[in-house]
Order: sequence, then C-alpha cells, then structure tokens
Amino acid sequence: MNWPKRDSDHLIVSAEQMKILENQILSSGLPEESLMEKVGQLMTRWFLKNPNLLSNGVFVLIGPGHNGGDGLVVARELHLAGIDVSIWCPIPLKKKLTKNLLSYSLSIGIRCLKTPPEISNQSLWIDAVFGLGQSRDLPKDLADLFKAREKECPNKLVSLDIPSGICSDTGKPFKGGAACARFTLTVGLLKRGLLQDQAVPYVGILKRIDIGIDSKSINKLFDQLPLKISSSDLVELAWPFASPTASKYQRGRVLVISGSRKYMGASFLSMRGALASGAGSIQAALPEIIANMFAPYMPEVVLAGVLEESSNKSSSIGNFIEQINIDQFDALLIGPGLGISTEDSWDVLSEKLQEFLGLIVLDADALNQIALLNKSFEWFQKRKGPSLITPHIYEFRRLFGSLDYSDALDAARQVALNSGAGVLLKGAHSVFSAPSGKTWQIIGTAPWTARAGLGDILAGFLAGVGSIEYASSKKFDWDIIAASILVHAEAAKNCPEGSNANSITSFLASYVRDLNFTKYLERDI
Repeated sequence: MNWPKRDSDHLIVSAEQMKILENQILSSGLPEESLMEKVGQLMTRWFLKNPNLLSNGVFVLIGPGHNGGDGLVVARELHLAGIDVSIWCPIPLKKKLTKNLLSYSLSIGIRCLKTPPEISNQSLWIDAVFGLGQSRDLPKDLADLFKAREKECPNKLVSLDIPSGICSDTGKPFKGGAACARFTLTVGLLKRGLLQDQAVPYVGILKRIDIGIDSKSINKLFDQLPLKISSSDLVELAWPFASPTASKYQRGRVLVISGSRKYMGASFLSMRGALASGAGSIQAALPEIIANMFAPYMPEVVLAGVLEESSNKSSSIGNFIEQINIDQFDALLIGPGLGISTEDSWDVLSEKLQEFLGLIVLDADALNQIALLNKSFEWFQKRKGPSLITPHIYEFRRLFGSLDYSDALDAARQVALNSGAGVLLKGAHSVFSAPSGKTWQIIGTAPWTARAGLGDILAGFLAGVGSIEYASSKKFDWDIIAASILVHAEAAKNCPEGSNANSITSFLASYVRDLNFTKYLERDI
C-alpha cells in the first residue's frame, strides 16, 4: 500500500524546502512580481468566499518583506471589491516589491495608520508581518499588541502563511509571544511547524493556498517528505481484508498482556480496542482480580493466563511469558496498566520476545520497563519481527532522553530509523514513523477526545489490525498502522454517544465494520 498520495495536499515541508521550491518556480521563468500577485489573488479569493469575516472591515498589518507584499495585494483587492480596508506598517519596509505595492495602495485611497490600531476595533485583522523562515522574536510592542488584541477580541485575526512569531519548522513561538490566528492561510505546501502541538494555539484552522506546484517536481527534489493525513484520506484507504474463507484463526490472533490491581480499567479498554479491530481470535493474560471478573463483560476473549502480582501491586509478566507459546499469535500487546513490577527484568524477558516473528505493540508500562534498561535502541534492533511503540512525549523522553524532541517529526523518524521499530509519538497531532523513515502526521483531530483510556483503546486496536495484516500475508505493511491511527482518531471525533472511552470503543467497532463492508463490496466491482 502506498497511502496516501505523495502530492501537494499531503506533503509537509520545512521552510528551507519551501524556499527551494519557490526558487525553482522563479528560475523557471515566473517573475517574482507575478508569483506575489498570484498568492495574493488566491488569498483574496478565500476571503471573499468567507464574507462573514469581512462584515466589519479589514485591518492589515504589513511586514517588511514579501509576506507584507502578499498582505498588500490582499488589501488592494479587498479594497477594490468594496471592503473597508486600513493598513499599518509596524516595521520599516525593506523589499522593493513591498514598497512599490504600498505606494500603489496609498494612491488608490487605502488608509495607512501612523500609530497602532485600537485593540477593541471590530474589524478583521490580517497578520502579514512575518512569514516563512521567521528566526527572530517579534518586537515587544508588536507582541504585546497581538496579545492584547486576542484577549480583547478573540478569533478575529487571520495569518498569512505563518502566524507572526512562530518558527516555521518547529511551531514553537519565539520569546515574547506570537499572533493567535483563527485561520492560517499557508502558501504552497504545508509547513511542518504549523502542524506541531506547540503551534496549535496560534495556528487556528489551517488552510492551504494551492499555487499549483507540480507534485513530480516536489518528489524529484525531495525524498520521503512527511505526509499529512486527515479524514478525507479514508476514501482511498486500503483497509486489510482477509480471505472470505479464512477461519477465525486466519483473521488475526492477538494476545493482550495488560492490567494490574492499580489499573484495572486499562485491561478492559485494551481488550475492547482489540475486539473493535475485527481480529479473529483474542486472548488475554490478566491479573487475578481481573481474570475472575472479565468474562461476563467480554465473553469473546479467552483467558490465556493469570499474571502474578508483585510486591508493589503491579503485574509481573515474566513467568507467564516463559510458559506461554507466543508463536501461536500474530500480534502481542504488552503494557497497558501493568505498572512497574519490582520482580520483572526486561533483560530476562528479552530473548523470547526478540525471537517472536509477529508484531509486538509496546505501550505504557512496557515502555517504562524498557526505559530502565538504558539501552532502548539496542533492544529494538535485536527484534526479529516488527515492533511498534506508542509513547506520549513524557514516555518518549524516558526512552530516548538524549534526543532533541523539539521537532516531533524529526524525533519520531530518527528513532524509527535507528531502532527498526515503528514509532507513534502521541499528541494533539500525532506523528507516526515507520522503520523505513516514511512518516505521517494526523491533523484535524478533536480536542475533546484527549481523555483517559483512549490510549489503551488505541494500543489494543493497533495490535488487532496488525494481527490481521500479518495473518493475511506474513509480512507487514506499516501504512496500515498509520491508517489505523487515523481511523481511531476519526472514530473518537465522530462518536455520537460522547467522548468517553467506552462510547468511543463501541463506535470504533461499528466504524471498522463499515470499512470492512465497503471493502467487501468493492471486491466484486
């Protein structure tokens, strides 16, 4: 599976890569003035399609460079369309094109303020101060103005390309603060900084302004750019589809090892996540307190064994792993709710797990156990089958503390390449990187789903889908893991019953059933 397409709608670039593409466009014969006009006209078209934003007039903050020039084209075209437009230049203009556009704007009657605007002004503010490749703090008075404006009139600012004060690559705001946009109209391709968690409060709703960059040119220049995935990509999703004649044991066999006296809910949720995947056979190793009570709630799950309780009320898995034949499974999930057992040593568990040829999904406390080894990379490198880790940022730091994780895309990719494991770095816009270095980032997720239990469901779900994939072909396509992460996120966002984990798991099962039914029908077309 090659999902999604490597085109302008999906590719994510750094500031430097976007500049290379722009220079290629200019070197091919398009004048710089024409490119600026094209960008400004396309942005203006977006504004005119959203007239509710313009009803109280527009105020454009003009920067010293070409971002300011884009803003002046927008100001001019909105003025000519009959919109009440004012402008202000908080920083002296530097670029000749921008100066020329300012002169023309003044000649046709656009008002240019000499002092900062009133923050209570009800007009829409358009931030065209700093764009691609910002590398410095905003002037203090301007940063303070943006901050005061957001407090006084929230959701009444649109940023052109990049919110002023945001790093284009990391999404981190510079010292002093940044503009808070309701919408960000980014030019050409998606900039990686705009998708990162630290940028979310500043970017608002992200809209890409398509300037017609040829996908073949992009792919020729750059290898393995990260890919954005969102709800629209589910249409092209090649969901794993087992043979119609396959038995339950040929449709994915999963072993879930989870739970402890302290964290009983994690067991139930991870098992429910595995059930939602549609895997044919699910077994579980559970602490005694859960083993004695789970059957009425999940009669489809077979008890594979009882985990011993350690002295700190965590679950010890060492004896169970030694006794069970793990080769009868296609995927193992280890970790949700286990706690950190004082009796377990990951060194002792390593050999048998490393020999296992199916998928191992390591979540939560399994990751914390591996972090205690101080040789996380080495452990994953010795695995003969595919490994998938699902850390949030704090678990990631415990595992790979020496890395720079200011850029989630780079951090996940570096770990995947160096360890040979698939890496899901969970966040508001989760990043997933395959061992090949291919990397995806999810956007459009719902903030109301950041609740306890969703990670346990996801871990079980990934193990279940991975087992179906492995059982179908005895090989592993990492694209299906990226797709599964998106399916989980979409089910959480669209669940009609609520945002709690139980409701979302039930809806996820229905969601997957519908995907399977669609693929079943497509088989006969």
